[in-house]
Amino acid sequence: MKLDYDKSGQLARLFKAFADPTRLRLVAALLEKERCVHELAEDLELEQSAVSHQLRVLRDLDLATHRREGRHIYYSLDDDHVRDLFRIGLTHLNHKGRG
Repeated sequence: MKLDYDKSGQLARLFKAFADPTRLRLVAALLEKERCVHELAEDLELEQSAVSHQLRVLRDLDLATHRREGRHIYYSLDDDHVRDLFRIGLTHLNHKGRG
């Protein structure tokens, strides 16, 4: 397989998104169901500003999406590929005895 420079940069940014523990915790929380920033901040014991910032990173990389309902914005994972990437990573850790 040949990977051109632009595609390799895009792939590196994708994997970089998964390199942050807070973003991984957000992805894990969003595996269950869509949630608003307030719920995520409370469940993960984080400041709402920190959650909003990390969700923006995930949105910018098309890993998360959002919808507005009144004053609340609800976030979810963009598609099953995001779920698959996360689960494959965990499966790899468990397979290697690190999980």
